[in-house]
Amino acid sequence: MTSDVNEVSGKSFDYIIVGGGTAGCPLAATLSEKFSVLLVERGGSPYENPLILNKMYSSFALRKTDEFSSVAQSFVSRDGVPNRRGRVLGGTSVINGGLYSRASDDYVHRVGWDEKLVKEAYEWVESKIVFKPQLTPWQFALKFGLLEAGFIPFNGFSLEHIKGTKIGGTTYDKHGIKHPSSDLLGAANSQHITVLLNATVKSIIFHENENERIACGIKFIKSDGSTNQIYEAYINQPHESSSQGDVILSAGAIGSPQLLMLSGIGPKKHLRGFNIPLVLHLKEVGQKMQDNPTISFRADNKANYRLLESPQVVTIAEDFKFVIGGLIIPRGFNATSTTLGIKLAFPQSTGRLKLNDVDPRRNPMVKFNYLLKEKDLDDCANMVELLRKISRSKSVVMFLRNELKTNFTSSTSPSNPREFCKNNLSTFYHYHGGCTVGSVVDNDYKVYGVKNLRVVDGSTFLESPGTNPMATVLMLGRYQGIKILRDREKKFSI
Repeated sequence: MTSDVNEVSGKSFDYIIVGGGTAGCPLAATLSEKFSVLLVERGGSPYENPLILNKMYSSFALRKTDEFSSVAQSFVSRDGVPNRRGRVLGGTSVINGGLYSRASDDYVHRVGWDEKLVKEAYEWVESKIVFKPQLTPWQFALKFGLLEAGFIPFNGFSLEHIKGTKIGGTTYDKHGIKHPSSDLLGAANSQHITVLLNATVKSIIFHENENERIACGIKFIKSDGSTNQIYEAYINQPHESSSQGDVILSAGAIGSPQLLMLSGIGPKKHLRGFNIPLVLHLKEVGQKMQDNPTISFRADNKANYRLLESPQVVTIAEDFKFVIGGLIIPRGFNATSTTLGIKLAFPQSTGRLKLNDVDPRRNPMVKFNYLLKEKDLDDCANMVELLRKISRSKSVVMFLRNELKTNFTSSTSPSNPREFCKNNLSTFYHYHGGCTVGSVVDNDYKVYGVKNLRVVDGSTFLESPGTNPMATVLMLGRYQGIKILRDREKKFSI
């Protein structure tokens, strides 16, 4: 692990993975079992500051953001909704609430993944960084409130995405220390992996051979340096092209489509506006961006009652359409909010990502078009009614009365739920899309029209896994790593 670009510049590797986040770390660990891997992360290490991974202080990372170096990078979508993305080894798995829940069997079937390999990949992740939570007073009260409101059956502790109310897994251990995806690098072959921190990839290097576009390396800069000081790293060039590795983008739903465009792959008219030489006109890059609309009721507490409390109890309702949970969120340094939130698992509205700048460190523009479809707005109005029902349950009312000396704000009785949705929309940071399977990448996650280039992260999802996507993105990194290893073994055996 190094931040010295000179240790990497000019060198070659079997695989170069761009983005050491939720998918990139398990992918790198897996591929390093047999091949040399360079993992490039634009942020630093989460282990340099022990407070980042401590539940008591982790919320500070979400609040303290800057343009180029903070652990969390903030952005506001063109819809006007504030959002966050991780900028640290481990990615958003470092700054999220830590809830771990698998995708449903139906989702796995729809996507077309190998069910046996999916199970094995989940279990590999879970054996290393997933724990059973100890319920806090708020989560304990919420559990009974959800059951009183009719969200049954109670499934106890379960990692599965199943109808009813359950206690999900967590990446926080019993001491309140988070174990993000970067912990999975402990399973890597240390002789085969190099992790370059604080380096931002500027573009992919291509070679054209008989009308074939072939990815053969990357150009990168220091994250706190000049965009004009460029370094390069390459894919090993064996005699047989069939045994060549890949450049793999795992930069997330914001970073991966952005980097494809900066490299000349995307809608040609859009790229022309930034004077980016066209490598391949692939109009779907940046399309089908989607985020899950979220509505919350909250009870504000002006005393420093408690710092961050991540979600532990979750309800999956209305044929998997809604996911309900609760947490405690800091509102500055002297106040917290006890929050009851619900998200629409499978919205119909989609948006688009566009470049904002040719500097890869700056956020692109993204518009999710929340509630654009009438059905999404209808569903959101139903979400408000469900929150109202839960907030009036005896267990929730009693908890708030005893613990906070307050109740949920008057927003729990909106006269017009549809208007309430429009004016109080928020997010759980579960956005996805931009490099979707079938439009930008094929079923092997290879970019259409380019050899030796893949995308493996949440940008490939056509829809959210329904629940918190972290577990499925972690699984995807391991899953695709195993598939790549097996495919190469088959080629060599033939």
